[in-house]
Amino acid sequence: MDLRPPTLPIVPVKERAGVQFSLFIRMLYSCLVDADFLDTEAFVNAVKHQSRGGYDPLAELAPLFFARLEELRSQASASEVNRQRETILRQCLSAAEWEPGLFSLTVPTGGGKTLSSMAFALRHALKHGLRRIIYVIPFTSIIEQNAGVFRSMLGEDAVLEHHSNFEPAEEDHRSRLAGENWDAPVIVTTNVQFFESLFANRSSRCRKLHNIAGSVVILDEVQTLPAPYLLACLEVLRELTATYRTSVVLCSATPPAVAHRSDFPRGLTGVREIVEAPQALADALKRTTVTILPQTRDAELVERCAGCRQVLCIVNTRRHAKTLYSAMKHLGDAYHLSALMCPVHRSQILEEIRTRLREGLPVRVVSTQLIEAGVDIDFPVVLRSLAGIDSIAQAAGRCNREGRLDTGRVYVFTPEHSVPSGHFRQTSQAAESVLRRHNDPLSLAAIEDYFREYYWMKGDGLDERGILTLLQEGCSKGDFPFKTVAEEFRFIQEDTRPVIIPFDEDARHLIEALACCEHPASVARRLQKYSVSVYPHEWNRLLSTGSIELKTGMFPVLIDEALYREDVGLITDDSVAREPESLFV
Repeated sequence: MDLRPPTLPIVPVKERAGVQFSLFIRMLYSCLVDADFLDTEAFVNAVKHQSRGGYDPLAELAPLFFARLEELRSQASASEVNRQRETILRQCLSAAEWEPGLFSLTVPTGGGKTLSSMAFALRHALKHGLRRIIYVIPFTSIIEQNAGVFRSMLGEDAVLEHHSNFEPAEEDHRSRLAGENWDAPVIVTTNVQFFESLFANRSSRCRKLHNIAGSVVILDEVQTLPAPYLLACLEVLRELTATYRTSVVLCSATPPAVAHRSDFPRGLTGVREIVEAPQALADALKRTTVTILPQTRDAELVERCAGCRQVLCIVNTRRHAKTLYSAMKHLGDAYHLSALMCPVHRSQILEEIRTRLREGLPVRVVSTQLIEAGVDIDFPVVLRSLAGIDSIAQAAGRCNREGRLDTGRVYVFTPEHSVPSGHFRQTSQAAESVLRRHNDPLSLAAIEDYFREYYWMKGDGLDERGILTLLQEGCSKGDFPFKTVAEEFRFIQEDTRPVIIPFDEDARHLIEALACCEHPASVARRLQKYSVSVYPHEWNRLLSTGSIELKTGMFPVLIDEALYREDVGLITDDSVAREPESLFV
C-alpha cells in the first residue's frame, strides 16, 4: 500500500492561499455531491436519470458552427464594418492555437465579438482537449438574445441557458437537469450564477463547479463586474486558469484596467490580447462623435429631443426617466423604457421602436441604462446623462450602430439635479476627471485612464465585503467561514421580490393555472417573463395596501392593475434605484 500523502494540484502562494485552498475544497465538494446526487437519482428514479446527458460533444458541434458561419460570411456585404469583422475573426482563430490561460478580446460595439469569441472557444477547446464552453453575460435582458444566436449556429439541443428567467420549452427535465450540474457542451449563464456559485456553500449551487474545470469561459462585457467584488472575482479567475485548465476570455469594448501594474498589484498577469491592434480597430469602427454639454435643464432636454426625429435619451434614475417622458408625451411619438416593465412588455415596446426606426418614422425614447446592456438598436442621435466612461461608450454603441451615417451624434450632459450618491456619483466624478484630460473620451487610452482612476478612488472598496480577508484568515486558522463568505458575496445585497403582472391573456391563464396545478413551480417559471422585481419597502407597501395577492400562498400577483401602466410599467415610490440590480440574476 502506498502511504505517501497525496500531491495537491495547487501550488500555494502565501498571499493567495485563502482563495486557492477554499476553491480546491469547493471543487472536491462539487465532485462529491454531484456524484452522490447522480448515484441516488439512478437508484430511485431511473427515468429521470436517463434524461440526462446525450449531448453532442464539441467535436461534433464545431463543424456545424463553422459551416453556418461560412454561410453568413458569404452573404455579408463588402462594407468596411464587415472587413473589420473578418479581421477580428481571423485573429480569433489564430489565437485559438495559443496555450490555455487568460485572454482579452477588445472589440468595439458592432465588431461581431459574439460569433468571433465562440469561434475562438470552439477551436481552442478542440486544440487543447477542453470539455465545454461557458458564456457569461452580465444581464438577463440580453441572455436570451445571445443564446438564440448560438442555437442558430449549433442547434437547439446544444445550448443550455441557466438563469432565473429561463422558461424550458419542455417539462421533461432535461434542460433543468443540466442546469443542476452544467452537464452540457455550451452553457449561457449570468455573472451572478457564475461568480456566486464559485463562492457558494450550498450543494445546489456548488455541484456544477467541477464542470467549470477544463472549460473555455467567455466573460462578455467584463467591465460590468461590480467594483465591490472585483478583487475576489480576479483572484478566482486567476486560480481557475492556473490550476483547473480553464481558459478565460475577457471580452469588452471598454476593457477595465485589471492588468497587474505598480498601482494595481492585485491585477491579473499573463493576459494575452487576441486583437493585434485594438486602438486601430476602434478607429476603423468609430461611427460617432461625442460632444460634452454643460449642465442641462430638463426643459432644454425635452426641447432638444423635440428637435430630432429619432433620438434616444438615457438617464440614470427611474424618477428622471419618468419626468422627462411625462414632459415629452405630448409629442405623440415618445416611448419610455424601464425595468419596471415586465420582460414581455419591454420586448413589445422595443419592437415598436425598431419598426419606427426602420421605417424612418419619428421616435423619441427615454430610457434608464437598461438599454445599454447589449440591446440591438440604432439611433442617429443619443443623449446620455453623465455617468462612467464605460456607460457613455455603451450608450454610443446604440448610435449609428450599423454605420449608415457618416457619423452619429452623442451628447453627454450633466442633469440639472445632482447625480445620485454612491455608484453613480463615483463613476461620474471619475468620468469628469478623464473628460478634462482626453479629447476623445471613447479612446482606449481614456477608457484605461477612467478605470485606473475609478479603481484608485475605490481603494479598499474593491473588496468591500472583505471576502479575501475572510478567506485568508480562514486559511491561517484552518477553518474557512464558507457560510459567511457565501452570504457576503452577493452581487445584489438588497433582496428583491418578484411581482407577477397580469399583462395579457397568456399571463392571466397562467395565473389561473397556479391555483389548480399539481406542480405550480413549473407554471411560475413560465410567469417569470411577466414579473417585475421590487425592493423590500416597495413589496411591503404593495402587500399592506392589498395590491398583491399570494397565489397558493407563495406566488405574488398584482391585483390592483391600476398600478401597472402601459407606458411606464409598475408604479412604485422607488425613485433612484439603479436599473442593473433588477437585471442581474
